[in-house]
Amino acid sequence: MSADTATMGAPLSVRRMDRLEPGKLADLVEVLVACVDEGASLGFHAPLAPEIARAWWEQFPRDGVLLLVAERDGRIVGTVHMLDGESANGAHRGEVAKLLVHPAWRRQGIARALITALEIEAHAGGKSLLHLDTREGDPSNALYAALGYREAGRIPGWARDAAGTFSTTVFWYKTLD
Repeated sequence: MSADTATMGAPLSVRRMDRLEPGKLADLVEVLVACVDEGASLGFHAPLAPEIARAWWEQFPRDGVLLLVAERDGRIVGTVHMLDGESANGAHRGEVAKLLVHPAWRRQGIARALITALEIEAHAGGKSLLHLDTREGDPSNALYAALGYREAGRIPGWARDAAGTFSTTVFWYKTLD
């Protein structure tokens, strides 16, 4: 998928995906592979083999995970998911995970639309606190700050890339009203 082959002015839709729909798995794989290969710190090393991405996506849907997708012209161009808190005293919180926008579709408000929709879904589902982590220096840090997330702290050496280089992770949170 490239910006050349995509309709830049097509309307964006963001929706919940409660089942892995036929024909959509290839879009999800493409988005994940493109993001990892472009350098995103998502728990995978580049280059990401499509079969590894496919196996990862095939675990969805599953209990305790909210999956949202952003689509243009019937193609998935971005996604985000939220993991429920794992304990009784954490049922009010959710972890924002894997905010992905295909590189060809960035800088068009898709990430913002996905996070806004996730916050609405989270609040409607009884969540009052969201948290996430990002790699220090990633552009996503500015997005989260602009959306009202507050930095909770940093841990050096949290993640290691394919070359063995360690990076600092920034933890963020937001209370939902």
